[in-house]
Amino acid sequence: MSLEPRPHFHFAPARNWMNDPNGLIFYRGKYHLFFQYNPEGDQWGNMSWGHATSTDLIIWQELPVAISYTPTHAIFSGSAVVDYFNTTGFGSVENPAMVAIFTAHQHDGLHQSQSLAYSTDDGMTWQMYEKNPVLDLEMKDFRDPKVMWNTVNEAWVMSVVKPQEFTVSFYESQDLKQWELLSEFTNKNGTDGVWECPDLFPLAVDGDSTKFKWVLFVSVNPGGVTSGSGTQFFIGDWNGKEFVADEITTRWLDYGRDNYAGVTFNDAPDNRRIYLGWMNNWDYAKDIPANSARGSMTIPRELSLVTIDGKITLLQNPVKEILGSGIGDQNFTITPMESKTGIRFTNEDGKSFDIGYDPQRKEIYVDRSSAWYEIESTSRHAAPFDAQENSFEIRVITDTGSVELFVHGGRISITDLLLPSGSSWSTSPF
Repeated sequence: MSLEPRPHFHFAPARNWMNDPNGLIFYRGKYHLFFQYNPEGDQWGNMSWGHATSTDLIIWQELPVAISYTPTHAIFSGSAVVDYFNTTGFGSVENPAMVAIFTAHQHDGLHQSQSLAYSTDDGMTWQMYEKNPVLDLEMKDFRDPKVMWNTVNEAWVMSVVKPQEFTVSFYESQDLKQWELLSEFTNKNGTDGVWECPDLFPLAVDGDSTKFKWVLFVSVNPGGVTSGSGTQFFIGDWNGKEFVADEITTRWLDYGRDNYAGVTFNDAPDNRRIYLGWMNNWDYAKDIPANSARGSMTIPRELSLVTIDGKITLLQNPVKEILGSGIGDQNFTITPMESKTGIRFTNEDGKSFDIGYDPQRKEIYVDRSSAWYEIESTSRHAAPFDAQENSFEIRVITDTGSVELFVHGGRISITDLLLPSGSSWSTSPF
């Protein structure tokens, strides 16, 4: 049986199963992407940290497995930091250690805790901390630590979830080894899904380096906006102890089916906040045919906050590095009519998908029903959008097996997998 065509510029390992991005960090001129990986096969299991690096966020070099599962534990999701001040003593100021903070998942599924591993050769080889775990509440579900150096606290701050309690817990540490609980954030009246993969970070508002807001990402599964997997976010303030959301209403990062468990890079140059997500959905991830690998990442996206009509709005746009790279990157102008308008994408295999605006429903949508597998799934994915201008711009990134839509300067994103094809898409208005 022939394999499915591979994506050209979305990261996918050479073979086997991949899911959540982990340990995203920039160090010594390279972006490091670690990821949930099964070194033994193309279905979920034997969770370890795969590893790839890039100098431009587009071309990735896959490296050997960084942190492998053990006879007793899987290596679940987490984050990585560079310990520039040698707070751990794992390295030195001259040669700082890269430190991974991850969830150690007991193979019987009854216990999760947070542990450390460290590297003094730029992430190439790793050693487990001998006194693991460093944070253990004796819980069955307690995972996905995202750690960063927080300038408000002048300390390491961890965001970590109690998934079944719809809660993000915030901890503080001076050395990554001893952790003190600061506070907890919850939204029990929000979505029904289990909470995973938190990320708390600051962003300047309207490009003003003196005015910041804090953003909290939380992935949920099931319970996403299109069912299955999805990512919600909150905008608010962080005082060094508590995150206080401006509003508790759930806001969605992406209105497609296939953007989950995403987090942002630590230490990206020029204070950029760059996001990467797993381009899949737990509803059918195991059923998507393998192309020697099963799973890929979204295009890296740069995040920003702007004020629109008096409301602070999160924008996401493809990173600037893709310009001129030969990627399937197109811009279209949509002029709303009384009926639906949009663009139809068609390939030589006779497959097609639509990107359209529906003025009656006031929504922008992707309909992949004619470019989808024989796998049960919703096919039309829409975001609320009231096109009050005479026209608006959409940006469409297509690759083998995927489409990513960015609307009106990045106010809305819709990410969908498609049936892979070896031919390119032609476009026509409708």
